[in-house]
Amino acid sequence: MTRQRLSLFTPLALLGLLVGLANLGHGSADEDEDYYMQELLTREQYNQVQVLEKPMASIPDRHEHPSQNTAKKVPKGKADSSDITCQTPNSISEEDRQYNLIKEECPPMGLETLKIDDFQLHASTTKRYGLGAHRGRLNIQAGLYEDDLYEGAWCAGRDDPLQWFEVDARRLTKFTGVVTQGRSSLWSSDWVTSYKVMVSNDSHTWVTLKNGTKDLIFSGNREKEIPVRNIFPAPVVARYIRVNPRSWFSSGSICMRVEILGCPLPDPNNYYHRRNEVITTDDLDFRHHSYKEMRQLMKVVNEMCPNITRIYNIGKSHSGLKLYAIEISDNPGEHEVGEPEFRYTAGSHGNEVLGRELLLLLMQFMCMEYLSGNQRIRHLVQQTRIHLLPSVNPDGYEKAFEVGSELSGWSLGRWSNDGIDIHHNFPDLNSILWEAEAKKSRIPRKMFNHHVPIPEWYQSKNASVAVETRALITWMEKMPFVLGGNIQGGELVVTFPYDKTRSHGVTREPTPTPDDHVFRWLAFSYASTHRLMTDANRRVCHKEDFAKEDGTINGASWHTAAGSMNDFSYLHTNCFELSMYVGCDKFPHESDLPEEWENNRESLLVFMEQVHRGIKGVVRDLQGRGISNAIISVEGISHDIRTAADGDYWRLLNPGEYRVTARAEGYSLTSKKCEVGYEMGATRCDFTIIRTNLSRIKEIMEKFNKQPIKLPVRQLQARRSRVRRLGT
Repeated sequence: MTRQRLSLFTPLALLGLLVGLANLGHGSADEDEDYYMQELLTREQYNQVQVLEKPMASIPDRHEHPSQNTAKKVPKGKADSSDITCQTPNSISEEDRQYNLIKEECPPMGLETLKIDDFQLHASTTKRYGLGAHRGRLNIQAGLYEDDLYEGAWCAGRDDPLQWFEVDARRLTKFTGVVTQGRSSLWSSDWVTSYKVMVSNDSHTWVTLKNGTKDLIFSGNREKEIPVRNIFPAPVVARYIRVNPRSWFSSGSICMRVEILGCPLPDPNNYYHRRNEVITTDDLDFRHHSYKEMRQLMKVVNEMCPNITRIYNIGKSHSGLKLYAIEISDNPGEHEVGEPEFRYTAGSHGNEVLGRELLLLLMQFMCMEYLSGNQRIRHLVQQTRIHLLPSVNPDGYEKAFEVGSELSGWSLGRWSNDGIDIHHNFPDLNSILWEAEAKKSRIPRKMFNHHVPIPEWYQSKNASVAVETRALITWMEKMPFVLGGNIQGGELVVTFPYDKTRSHGVTREPTPTPDDHVFRWLAFSYASTHRLMTDANRRVCHKEDFAKEDGTINGASWHTAAGSMNDFSYLHTNCFELSMYVGCDKFPHESDLPEEWENNRESLLVFMEQVHRGIKGVVRDLQGRGISNAIISVEGISHDIRTAADGDYWRLLNPGEYRVTARAEGYSLTSKKCEVGYEMGATRCDFTIIRTNLSRIKEIMEKFNKQPIKLPVRQLQARRSRVRRLGT
């Protein structure tokens, strides 16, 4: 009986196994955990794809002129005779044209944005630790010196065609392309000129991408900085992907920076995906906007919230594009006495586009939340006049936008159309102030520690000053800004003045302002509420570990830079300005914008709220009239501010007790103690100052057009002669 049951069970078991295998072949790949079985199934899929698409060739994609894409002689690492090199855009076959209609492309997997951990990157060999696989990320920047701990690429330990760079996606992924760069270095010229691509599901058995029966060889880089993108003839599904260099620059070595284009397949059981997933609930326009689309979006926000928004422009760019700003306030278009003014600017470097999109998202968010009754947003709008300038350098942005997020590289679009770095194009007032302080015996009486005047040479037409910079200066002088932030990219850190080192010839040293404690708090308020900046476990973006400094740093401690917007704002106006570097990737892919918004949303709001920290008030005369341009001094802090046109002022201070003095020309000075608490909201500290006797006499004499003193000699002689004649 037992034997009979076994004889019946065996055919049924075999039938069940065959049915199971058949179902497995038709099921989705993400439902099976056996990667070895997936390897067999996926390899079969590759063969089917190649048969269907045969004989397709991928097309290298660069932001060069097509005539520059022609194939050149391969200097090293000759390919096998069975290999086929990818065709150029000038030699597309009929079958290629048919394929281009169905070509798929996925977003970057995140080597540049650090979504891919260091542990997911591997290599065949490594020249040294600083050139390990963890440094093979697109656009990663090197340290200043060779043999640095942080160098600018993965470099193989040997120069032969057996080397490879590997990425573990940690889940089945549909790979669609590869983007490559050479090595970032001031001293070396290294890049890969061609490569193969292989995929695997178990990291043991590898399948090379083919064109029919021949291995595909993709065209690589022609130099070390311009990214080159290659899209696969057809998407391939696997967990691991390898880039296998086949040839490289004849005077260099095998060195690469890489980004992989891929779409993770759905897998709710994937631990790594759940751990890193960030989802936003805000219904906003998450995409990159051209200049025209940005203007249209601002108009839409204005139409949604006409009672709290106003669109205006501060000037034009070099090519004539208007520099649009949007004001958010309960009384747009007018300054209210006692209400501080705040500004965010972005895009002074046109290729650092994340800040631009964050400000466009911020204006949408504030409008929608105000309409929905969010009390925090309503209070901020009612108590603050907010200005958002999303694109300081629209000309540069258009250059970067034209080629896209993966191909803009590290510097395309950074400068204005006339080649000027706008953020560092302001007058160097630091040197003027420090030289005057060093020569105290020669300091004129009107040399103040604030509102340092702009030198005459800078204002001449022949000065190398961008039109965008001039527009910014006019705007900064016109509006009584109290606090500002300029949003930049390429790092995760908040910097504060001074940005220029005080010691001559020193590239980096701490150079604090008299308000260093206030600036440190302001910087920390943004960094500490950012999702990543203060995370001690996060990976270094490029070569500086800012997390150990709580995500903040004095600008001059990082690298010296004369004529920065931050230093100028502090020394020439009342506004305290800081720089927020909000992401390792200057131009993140559109698909990353929701996560970047979540990373920065709370920080953007918290920093705005800091404009209400410290003291505020109005300086008036005995008749209750506001006195403009009065000087507000805080004992122990060698930096003063001045009152606005209506006599109101705002002085950012940390919690504590301060002796504050108000003075103005023609008035006697007045001092009082003002206490700043820990709760949010500036302490009211008003002043009434009295005219001096001398100023009263001058006013009376001017009023009646009398000049009792220092009369000209001839007038005195004529008067005396008349008196004598009358006396006789």
